[in-house]
Amino acid sequence: MLNNEFKKKFDAESNTFKKAGIRGDFIYFMKKMDSIENTALIGALLKVRNLEDLQSIKREPYTGPSVVESAPNYPGGINTLRQEVADLLYINGVNSDVKTVKTSVAFIVEKDGSVSNVHANGDNFTFNRQAEIALYSISEKFTPALTKGDPARFQYNLPLTLTMAD
Repeated sequence: MLNNEFKKKFDAESNTFKKAGIRGDFIYFMKKMDSIENTALIGALLKVRNLEDLQSIKREPYTGPSVVESAPNYPGGINTLRQEVADLLYINGVNSDVKTVKTSVAFIVEKDGSVSNVHANGDNFTFNRQAEIALYSISEKFTPALTKGDPARFQYNLPLTLTMAD
C-alpha cells in the first residue's frame, strides 16, 4: 500500500527535482520503518528472554541426555536452517567496524521441536542480538532428539559468520 501511494505521487509529479525528492522521502521513510520493526523485534526478544528466565525457575536446569539415539534435525537439514537464518538476519541492525563478524548461537531444541534459550556469543553485540532474533523467527520446528525412543531436549550450537559489504 505504501509503495502504491508513493508511486502515485511520484508518477503524478512532472518536475524532475521534486521526483528526486519524493524518491528520497520514500527511501528515508522505508529505512525508518525498518528501524521501527527492528526495535519491535528487539523488544520481543527481551520479552521472550524474560519469560524463559521465569520458566527456567520452575524447570530443572538443562543437563542434556546421557545417550542420544538421534540428534535433532531441521526440515531440509542444516544448510536449510543456515539459509533461513541468513535470510532472517536484519543486517542493517548490525553495527561493526570490521568487515567480518562471527558468533556462535547456542539454543535448546525442546521435546516438541521448538527452539528456546537462544544465546549468541560473539565479539559483536549487535550481530549477537540479530542472530538471536533470527533463530527465534525460524518458520519450522525441528524433529527432536531421541533418547530411548522418546523425544529429548538437546542443546544445539550454530556458528554464524557475516561479511559486511563494502
